[in-house]
This record gives sequence, C-alpha cells and structure tokens, in this order.
Amino acid sequence: MQTAFSLAQLADPQIAEADKILRACVHCGFCTATCPTYVLLGDELDSPRGRIYLIKDMLEQARPATPDVVKHIDRCLSCLSCMTTCPSGVHYMHLSDQARAHIEKTYRRPLADRLMRGLLARVLTNPALFRAGMVAGKLARPLAPVLHALGLKRLAAMVQLTPHTKPAPPADRTGKIYAPAGERRGRVALLGGCLAPVIAPSTNEAAIRLLNRLGVEVVMVEGEGCCGALEHHMGRDHDSLDRARTNVDVWTRAIDSGGLDAILVTVSGCGSVIKDYGHMLRTDPAYADKAARVSALAKDITEYLARLDLPPVETPKGLSVAYHAACSLQHGQKVLHQPKDLLCKFGFVVKDVPEGHLCCGSAGTYNILQPTLADRLRARKVANIERLQPDVIAAGNVGCITQIAAGTAIPVVHTVELIDWASGGPIPDPLRERAVETPRAAAAG
Repeated sequence: MQTAFSLAQLADPQIAEADKILRACVHCGFCTATCPTYVLLGDELDSPRGRIYLIKDMLEQARPATPDVVKHIDRCLSCLSCMTTCPSGVHYMHLSDQARAHIEKTYRRPLADRLMRGLLARVLTNPALFRAGMVAGKLARPLAPVLHALGLKRLAAMVQLTPHTKPAPPADRTGKIYAPAGERRGRVALLGGCLAPVIAPSTNEAAIRLLNRLGVEVVMVEGEGCCGALEHHMGRDHDSLDRARTNVDVWTRAIDSGGLDAILVTVSGCGSVIKDYGHMLRTDPAYADKAARVSALAKDITEYLARLDLPPVETPKGLSVAYHAACSLQHGQKVLHQPKDLLCKFGFVVKDVPEGHLCCGSAGTYNILQPTLADRLRARKVANIERLQPDVIAAGNVGCITQIAAGTAIPVVHTVELIDWASGGPIPDPLRERAVETPRAAAAG
C-alpha cells in the first residue's frame, strides 16, 4: 500500500511505525474471510482492510477522528484473527492501537459513551470496586430485560454478564512465596490479575498447586498491579503505560533479587499485552531495555507447563473437552497446540471447535460496549460448541469463560484447572456443582 506521510510526520516514531505497517498491506483481502465483524455484517469498512484504509487516511491527514471512523474502529474486536490469516505480515494490532490512541486524543465521545468507558476503566481494574460491582450486578439482574427494553443495552449486558457465583472475598497473596514440597526445579512469578481474583480465584489457586507439585516455586510479586490491557485497548495510553512501567519495575526487582525462569499469566488477554511491553515502551529510554526483558520472560501458563517433564497420569479422567482457543492466545500469542496437547496428555479427549478462529465476542469490554454484535458471536460460538456435545469446555481466558458460560449450560473452566484436577488437585467447582462424572466413575456407580 502506498502512503503519503510527510518527512515531518515520519520523524514521529509512531507515524514511522504506522507507515511501515501500512506499506506491508497488499490489499489481498484474505483478512475479510476470518474477521468476525465482516463475517457478521458484510461491510468492507468493518473488515481489517477497510479499517486500514480509514486509519491510513486519518493519520496521513493528521485530522481528528470522525464519528464514522470511530464507529468502525470501535466495532473491531482486536481479536487479531486477521494477523493469523495475513500472508504479508501486516501488524494490524499495533496499527489499531495507534488508531484508538488517536481517537482518544482527538474525538469527544457522547456523554453516555464517556461515562460508560470511564466506569469500566475504573471498576474493572480495581478488584475492590469490581467486587462491589458484582454484588450490584447480581441484585440488578432481574432488571436486565427492563434495561434492554429502555434502550440501555450496555447496562443490560453488564448486568447479564454478572456471574451467578458470589464474588470471592479478598485474599491478599501479594508478596507471598509458594514453595514446592520437594526439590525446587524452577522459580516463576505469577500474575495476580484484576478480575480473576474476584470471579475466578480458583484458576491461580490451581496454577499454584500444580506448579508446586511439579517442583516450581511460585512468587506473587509485591507491588504488581493491573497489566494495563483494558485501558490500552481503549486508547488510554497514558494510563496503560503507567501501569506497564509499574509492573516492569516490580518484576525487574524480582528478577534481580532471586531470579525468575518466567512470568506466568493465566489470563491470556493480559499475557498478550505483557508480551508487548517491550514494544509499548520501546521509545522510553528509562524502560525500553527493562520492558523487553520482562516481555521475553512472559509466558502463558500452558507454554511453561509444556516445557516441563510432566509425570504420567495414572487414572485418566476420560471427559470430552471442547477446547475454546481464546483469540488473545491463538492469534495474539501464537500459543496453538500446547493447551490441547497438555489436556490430551492428562487423559482428556479434546475436541476442536468448528470456526475456532472466530471470536466468542468477549474481547475485553467488547461484550459490554458492543452488546448486539457480541451476543451474535456468542450464539454462534455456543452453537458450534454444543454441536460437539462435550462434557466440559476449556479456555485460557477469564473473559471468554464468562462470555461463553452466559450462553450455555455446559460447564466452562480454565485449562489449568482441568490439568490440576487430573494430576491430583480438586475437581473444578463448575464440574462438581453440575455433578459431571468421569466415564470411569459413572460406570463404577
């Protein structure tokens, strides 16, 4: 693709990067076949190629974002399926990140939109506020149809997405070290997260148990905060970069003080951004090298487990598992086979979900900010999963788990919880609550 940036514009490292990305695009259109919004809407401007043209024009002209541009960029899930498909290696993620930052700086959204985005950025990055929000959401659940009828679709979606389970009470793991029972084979930091400790504390609990059994010491680094992913994808670069710097500092201290083999993440949406810290802070002389070091150590929990010498499973569970590949994991981090290979190794029968490349509609805050499209994507995803008739659904991202669970009666759990269970840990709550038995146990009964 030809570009027309001036020399003065190209002196800006951000514009220079955008120019490089844009020039890589050859207009082939392969991305349209795997873009969820284009598949649903059939609008060229709601495809990666169409959005690239909009972004190119906006940045070249150095003009404020228009309502039409904002509409089509907001509809993008940032699922990055287009990057997996693109034969030319167009780095759409970094281009769309720039577009969102430009929109945030140059476009004044309607009041209701500003309030909703501000609320999400404040509440979803603060476990205490999110815990209170969950309580409010559960109380307001009966009002969801009324809110929807009144046209308050975003509020209705927020209420409907509130998990039925009670929010977990505060459990401060900050600064704690979980030592293995036997000889130490490794030492890792584990991201605590913002949402997971409130709605899915069992995920990190399972990760700690499993890693300890495998001889890995787990450190919950003191001073760690939100990864910044939510604000980053809203274009709030100032806030997201501040959060990135905070985490880079605390993880660097942990690396220098006791050494770390990896920084493990059980929420793949967070993992994608942490792995990108090196790029996000590349122009900051005080943080560029440290951030690159942190990004190089960041690993999804399944990436790390796949490298370990895992013990054989004595009693396979035998359950059929529909594996949902979170977009941030398969497209963002290119972690494709490890989760499925691990599940198979631990005795589960893994089934690939048809149209597995398409997003479930969660995408951070997308299922709240774009509820109509998100609902359609969830319905499509759930239909494909239920066609497999699995005993359980596994995923590596708390957002996907929440989104899919809101549309099906099949238990949805984190991949690491199934692996922990198969290697001696407790049965995951969703399976226990719905009395899902292994075929072996059912036959014995």
